Amino acid sequence: MGAKEYRTLRNASGGLVTVEDAPNIAFGDRVLIKDQAGTTRNGQVIRSSAHEVLIQVFEGTENLDIEHTWVRFLDEPVEIALSPEILGRVFNGLGRPRDYRPPIVSSLHRGINAPPLNPAARTYPREFIQTGISTIDGLNSLVRGQKLPIFSASGLPHNRLAAQIVRQAKLPDEEGHFAIVFAAMGVSYADARFFKEEFASSGVLSNVVMFINRADDPPVERLTLPRMALTAAEYLAYELDHHVLVVMTDMTHYAEALREVATAKGDVPARKGYPGYLYSDLAEIYERSGRIKDRHGSITLVPVLSMPSDDITHPIPDLTGYITEGQIVLSRELHNQGIYPPVHISPSLSRLMKDGIGKDFTREDHPHLANQLYALYARALETRNLASIIGADELSSRDQRYLEFADAFEARFVQQAENEERSILETLNLAWDLLSMFPQSSLTRVTETEMAKYHRQGS
Repeated sequence: MGAKEYRTLRNASGGLVTVEDAPNIAFGDRVLIKDQAGTTRNGQVIRSSAHEVLIQVFEGTENLDIEHTWVRFLDEPVEIALSPEILGRVFNGLGRPRDYRPPIVSSLHRGINAPPLNPAARTYPREFIQTGISTIDGLNSLVRGQKLPIFSASGLPHNRLAAQIVRQAKLPDEEGHFAIVFAAMGVSYADARFFKEEFASSGVLSNVVMFINRADDPPVERLTLPRMALTAAEYLAYELDHHVLVVMTDMTHYAEALREVATAKGDVPARKGYPGYLYSDLAEIYERSGRIKDRHGSITLVPVLSMPSDDITHPIPDLTGYITEGQIVLSRELHNQGIYPPVHISPSLSRLMKDGIGKDFTREDHPHLANQLYALYARALETRNLASIIGADELSSRDQRYLEFADAFEARFVQQAENEERSILETLNLAWDLLSMFPQSSLTRVTETEMAKYHRQGS
């Protein structure tokens, strides 16, 4: 540990401290700050030059007297202690215990700013992941190594859905569940308690590593939390050979903290006041997931983000969509109808779904069945819009059948109890039950062999 100490602070505001005349300080170095009351705060170098060093202070700069404060540069990066005992533990954004248990004692410490996976070392994401949720498993399938975000909005049950995925996610062909890394940023006390109690009561807590930053915690701590979580995930996946599912909520709170720090630094703002490097910063996080050649373990990432003003073109969901492989979009309209999970089928998409379903992964009819469901539901929504204009009584008998299908699809396929876990076979059989509302001549996207095996003639 280095011992470079300075008392040349120039200013302290907005969670940032500027130190003058501190040469040869590396970007990303860890910093200890001792204030006038003798309290030690932690920081990290976020900009360094020959004349001044800019430090982000994780505990904030409130009541910091720069005349009576010293700074020590430790000449080491921000690190996390790693061992198999991190499973079942709860930490804050700095990797410190939040469960009133002792810190992790380990000789293995790793810097949290690891680079994204080398593209040459990657292998293509494959193998179906069963979440037990029909709208995901049947129509927007998640595969091992994929990045599949959930686009939500204020007031929608994305936290409940994230908790359900954590409880139920598994690889059908392998015994045991995923090791879970759960990262929560800017959540309320109620939400933090909900996650802890939900995982404890369901018996999965011993298989979960939790990183929690509450709403009243320093915003700059949210900038380290996802990197802490992914460093733990990389250790579990590539050194302990676990299949790891990383769930992050809410990435909007992360981006807002990034904007706050960028504004305090004086960075030039871009869209909606976010820094121009928001895209590369998000990519730096998302691209740490995936699969590596000749490694058993993998990292699958499900980031949750709330869209400000329900705007899917907002910079955060917009840029996330460029980096990830699809999205699960939640609908306020379905939520207001009392449907859970309120997954909006039309804009939802899993770009890697085709590589994780079918004969060798789920069932041979799955790809055609999903296409047929999409086609029928899209036509049913068009018919529903038409009925709102001319009235349902003016529709043909065929269009009436589409209206009935839309209602049945939402009530039986989309609607699902929060503690209901459907296997992929149950989801596929339920889909065929819904297709049986139509005669075989109307089903043009499934094969005759599949219809002969699974279709039940509708009236």
